[in-house]
Amino acid sequence: MLFTKKPEKQVDENKKSNPELTELRTSIEKAGLSDSLTLLAIRELERMENMDPSAPEYSIGFNYIEYLLSLPWHVFTDDNLDLNHAENIMDSKHYGLNAIKERVLEYLSVRTLFSLQKFHIIVVDDEEIARTNLEYILRKEGYAVSTAANGLEAINILKEQHVDLMLTDLKMEKMDGMQLLELSKKISPHTKIVMITGFATVNSAVDALKKGAFHYLPKPINLEELRQTVRQIIEIKKHIQMTRSPILCFAGPPGTGKTSVGRAIAEALGRKFVRISLAGLRDEADLRGHRKTYVGAMPGRIINEIKRAETANPVFMLDEIDKIGQDFHGDPASVLLEILDPEQNSHFTDHYLDAPFDLSGVMFISTANMVERLPAPLLDRLEVIRFSGYTEKEKIHIARIHLIPRQIKEHGLSGFDVKFSDDAISKIIHNYTQEAGLRNFEREIATIFRKMARLSLQNNNLSNNTNSIIVDAALVEKLLGPRKFSHEIAERENKPGITTGLVWTEFGGEIIFIEASLMKGNRQLILTGSMGNVLQESAQTALSFVRSNAELFGIDPDFFNERDIHIHIPSGAIPKDGPSAGITIAVALISLLTGKPARNDIAMTGELTLSGRILGISGIREKILAAQRSGIKIVVFPKRNETDIANLEPEAREGVEIVLADEIPSIAKLVMQ
Repeated sequence: MLFTKKPEKQVDENKKSNPELTELRTSIEKAGLSDSLTLLAIRELERMENMDPSAPEYSIGFNYIEYLLSLPWHVFTDDNLDLNHAENIMDSKHYGLNAIKERVLEYLSVRTLFSLQKFHIIVVDDEEIARTNLEYILRKEGYAVSTAANGLEAINILKEQHVDLMLTDLKMEKMDGMQLLELSKKISPHTKIVMITGFATVNSAVDALKKGAFHYLPKPINLEELRQTVRQIIEIKKHIQMTRSPILCFAGPPGTGKTSVGRAIAEALGRKFVRISLAGLRDEADLRGHRKTYVGAMPGRIINEIKRAETANPVFMLDEIDKIGQDFHGDPASVLLEILDPEQNSHFTDHYLDAPFDLSGVMFISTANMVERLPAPLLDRLEVIRFSGYTEKEKIHIARIHLIPRQIKEHGLSGFDVKFSDDAISKIIHNYTQEAGLRNFEREIATIFRKMARLSLQNNNLSNNTNSIIVDAALVEKLLGPRKFSHEIAERENKPGITTGLVWTEFGGEIIFIEASLMKGNRQLILTGSMGNVLQESAQTALSFVRSNAELFGIDPDFFNERDIHIHIPSGAIPKDGPSAGITIAVALISLLTGKPARNDIAMTGELTLSGRILGISGIREKILAAQRSGIKIVVFPKRNETDIANLEPEAREGVEIVLADEIPSIAKLVMQ
């Protein structure tokens, strides 16, 4: 089949007769895009004017221009910088979380200080009259103005002062405007630059815009156009953070309020809130988009959500950032390096757009259960804020202030006066949940209200023709059934070779049991219970330490001859790893070999070295809360964590005695009394 080229005359007729393209050109001219974006859109439009409307490339070009025009390039929401307003919202939405609230207020304080600074303009021109006139006009408008006779003087000012806008002549001695433009972009990338010259040509304008100029003004200057350009730059820079943007990472167990705090921050600032989940994301094109030359190409999720929010400065939450995958489609985490780096995200380029979009006005917040899983370069760009689990008192308070009122409303029981006793709430916490957060806790409360709603319809009332309902511990057990959890220490007896440890997982703090057994064999160390490599090495280190110090503990030095030792951690289907079980394993071996049982109400955590030193560990608060939930009376921590424990609030240490140790003999003596 032969294709014939359309005659030039027919193409010209299409340009005139296609109202769709005429309307599109008008939209481009009215969109108020920057000069570089306008040129990009016009070039695509001119390509379309030379195409047959039935060609696939025509619809691709049309959709591209429409998408380009629909983005909020210069649409911003004004931040509410009232610190009292922000503090009230954070307090009303969340109980506790003082460190997070403090960080948000610090951010607002910095933004407020920047908003109070005068807009600084530098005028660069080798003609003194031109400099003086522009300085007079701009000072009269209320701006702070500096002047420079050439590019070298301007560079010196840029190095010493913060400059928001540079108005520079194109033709100058020593250093012309183009050279100044290129150098200033390296020294002060946030400074907007407007070129002014009497020798304006299309090529020079395009060249300046390609190199990063914001606008191009011909001489003699139209003062109204100058004022409008300055006002436009002020409007843009007002919403773009001139300090390093806080890329916050909320890290903690599920159900501790990470996502809801992000929503509260957006509400406090008066910004739109955007959330995308990165769990299981494997293709970097999901974030950066596909090139528009491909059939079915789409923008990435970042730009798509910006478009949906209709503003260029939302609060953008990247949820579950620690669960990003990686395969032959690329590494999405590497794209996040550009998105979350304040030095790079002002020129984020989506493959579909093929034009830089400024993300520096966006407040990015990421969430993770375990930041240790993140690549080191990505973690370096994040300011990690830890969300620890809640104490029992905090859960009771949150239930009364937030959870119970919300569930009453959601279950249609607003007409009833429902009151929970403290014993009832404590019973739900201890007997029906076992978590650091609040998610399952709220589910159990919701279950109670669902059953109440059903009973109210079956019996026409719940409490003998009154609207007052008292939920006590007995009613909780009646509605929720038998208890789901019990104190784990009650499940084991004081036996030689069994010790209790504390670990920190993505679900918060948990207790584990270490079981050791001795049998005839060939000097093998058998490790079971889904132990990771680090945990296996900890077990080997503990055995070597006990063998090399056997006489110190009253153990036969030849205990390993013709013997095997089996170390097991129950719940074998759950993977376990980390170095903090070192001292727990060592004490289990000492207990086994001496025949002295270890107390079941003492839990230990700490990394053991081959020489017997006990190294500090992390997750202090989470482990103490796990001990409280499990009924542990005494917790042993490394001496090196003394400062961390001293910084804990008294409420987090209630009901648990904390012992600090720096050697195994003292721990063994305490545990095997």
